Amino acid sequence: MLPSQQGGRLGVGFTLRRSYLLLLSLMVLLLTASGDAWAHAVAEGDKGYIQEIYGVHLMSFIYLGAKHMVTGYDHILFLLGVIFFLYRMQHIAIYVSLFAIGHSTTMLLGVYFDIGINSYVIDAIIGLSVVYKALDNLGAFQRWFGVQPNTKAATLIFGLFHGFGLSTKIIEYEISSNGLLANLLAFNLGVEIGQLLALGAILIVMGFWRRTGGFLRHAYTANVAMMCAGFMLVGYQLTGLFVS
Repeated sequence: MLPSQQGGRLGVGFTLRRSYLLLLSLMVLLLTASGDAWAHAVAEGDKGYIQEIYGVHLMSFIYLGAKHMVTGYDHILFLLGVIFFLYRMQHIAIYVSLFAIGHSTTMLLGVYFDIGINSYVIDAIIGLSVVYKALDNLGAFQRWFGVQPNTKAATLIFGLFHGFGLSTKIIEYEISSNGLLANLLAFNLGVEIGQLLALGAILIVMGFWRRTGGFLRHAYTANVAMMCAGFMLVGYQLTGLFVS
């Protein structure tokens, strides 16, 4: 083997390990987040701000929405699962848009019409959405049941649940009705901005990883890790439900 060929293979191997470790590190960080993060809650400082404000505060709510999405481990894991095997930007745009439509609809309507769901139950369902997407990526439903669920419909439906997860928390913080609609729209805009930022980071990492020869070999392990993360989220929330 020529030195240049050997160096090329070593370079590819290093890139693979770096991308793979980065992805696994992201999952570990999400799983080792603080107790507040496990509860799908808004940070304590932001919670106090939401409870005290009065009137329209557009920029503040845009910031809060973006912050929530960028730090929202459950949303990021689900997005990772959704785009894991999507290579064309138009396909990514379709699925991310479906998730955004579902997420935005229930977040806005849930808060505006005061539709609350038990936070432990809704967050357990959100954890199940991560499990579902990992199993879908592994082809489990085709092997077990001989059918392939409609992936677009599933993305939209789980987007609705993700939106209810946030609306439930906002309702608990008793946001002021003065300027409510404008603030909610600003918050939702921030959520979409944060989603684009998180998606961009995921696509950069996935782009490096996909260009290596080991992507398909390690995709199974990555999705099993994602599934385990989802089950851990479900278990944590159900434990909270039974002991609360």
